Amino acid sequence: MPPLYQTHKTRIGRYSEEGRIYLLTSITKNRERFFSDWRVGSLLGKQFEQATYDNLAGSLAWVVMPDHFHWLVELKTMPLNDLVARVKSKGNHLVNKTLGRSGSIWQRGFHDRALRQEEDLKAVARYIVLNPVRAGLVRRVSDYPLWNAIWV
Repeated sequence: MPPLYQTHKTRIGRYSEEGRIYLLTSITKNRERFFSDWRVGSLLGKQFEQATYDNLAGSLAWVVMPDHFHWLVELKTMPLNDLVARVKSKGNHLVNKTLGRSGSIWQRGFHDRALRQEEDLKAVARYIVLNPVRAGLVRRVSDYPLWNAIWV
C-alpha cells in the first residue's frame, strides 16, 4: 500500500496518497478576478506544468478561471498540502509581481476530492476544461487559452 501523508496542517480526514488522483479546486481571495487577463492566468498554469516537470505530481488536466482553478493531478513525491501550497505560493508571487501588488491572492485552504479507481478520468477532465463554456466565458473550449489536458 502506498504511504499516506498526514501533517498537522492537514484537515481532518484529508490524506495524501502517493499515486492517487485528486481533483483540486482553490478560489481567489474575495473571488477577485485576478486571472481575467489570460497572461496573468498563464502564470498559474505554468506552475501546474512545473509540478509535473519537477516530478512532484502528474498534471492530467487543469483550467484557470478568472477567480479559481481546477486541477486534476496524480500525486507523486510531494504530500497534497505541500503541493498545493507550493503552486499557490509561487503563483501568488508571480501574480503580485506582474500586477505590482502585494498580499495574498488566495482564499485560505483548498477543496480536494480523491477519485475512485472506477471513475472515468477523461469524463472528469472534460468537466474541468468545459468550465469556461459552462460559465459563459466562451462558446467553445478551443476559444479559451487557460486550460490543458493530457488527452489533447
